[in-house]
Amino acid sequence: MSQIKTIGLLTSGGDAPGMNAAIRAVTRAAICNGLNVKAIFQGYKGLITGNVVEFKSQNVSNIIQQGGTILKTARCEEFKTVEGRKQAYDTLVHEEIDALVVIGGDGTLTGARIFASEFNYPIVGLPGTIDNDIFGTDSTIGYDTALNTILDAVDKIRDTASSHERLFFIEVMGRDAGFLALNGAIASGAEAAIIPEVSTEVDQLEEFIKQGFRKSKNSSIVLVAESEITGGALHYADRVKKEYPEYDVRVVILGHVQRGGSPSAYDRILASRLGAASIDALLDGQRNVLVGIENDKVVLVPFSKAIKKDKPIDPELIKVLKSLSI
Repeated sequence: MSQIKTIGLLTSGGDAPGMNAAIRAVTRAAICNGLNVKAIFQGYKGLITGNVVEFKSQNVSNIIQQGGTILKTARCEEFKTVEGRKQAYDTLVHEEIDALVVIGGDGTLTGARIFASEFNYPIVGLPGTIDNDIFGTDSTIGYDTALNTILDAVDKIRDTASSHERLFFIEVMGRDAGFLALNGAIASGAEAAIIPEVSTEVDQLEEFIKQGFRKSKNSSIVLVAESEITGGALHYADRVKKEYPEYDVRVVILGHVQRGGSPSAYDRILASRLGAASIDALLDGQRNVLVGIENDKVVLVPFSKAIKKDKPIDPELIKVLKSLSI
């Protein structure tokens, strides 16, 4: 791939802490290797509209500690169409961009895979999402920071739960993945986690009530993953109010606070390693791959695997939570 002289860089989908650290790493690693960098603002939408700016090293100074993404992000329905993707390709040709690095989650990688196959175009992806639901990487950029944000909130809520002897259902993000809820519950000492990977939702609630809250607790905290499968925290709170009216129930939906904030040290290091590795991958002739981390080693995963395969929850973690919540 010696013909690569200029790379394009964009962030897409939901923002995640550490995206700026990744932008910094990609930019500076590219420049270090003699490449030009062009930043594409507003994700795939900016690729279609031509919102492109050349980046130098100073453009990414003092951003490693910032949350969000300086390149902005936007949902783009046009990129889902053949016509929209053709416009995006025309922008790349016009800007003389030879390869693309995209930072985002499942939807971002899906769009990248389709685009790469249609136009035989070299793209490397970085897993930027707080959900940690990308197959082929142990952790995604932003997940660790979001998890720590959840811990901070749960620690504060527990003070109120104990003082008022209440049962709190706390809804966390994750879409259809329970990583934030399950690991957040273990780390915060919560009594239970209701996650979409355990689909028998009646059993999850019954088991918690009978084995945990009823036996020895005068206050409890349950983390619930937002999902159509679980129904969310409000669904469970309503059930408890109807089926166990003796309990004082409250609901907290953490929402987008989980996406914000300065990235943790782990997310900064992860983003920096993966960002630098993305340039190495392109220069090595790799294309249509996700740059991930497994057992603390950088790995390259084909888009087809990263997108199509569901990332499994470790059943050992479920056992740990159950055994520690008695």
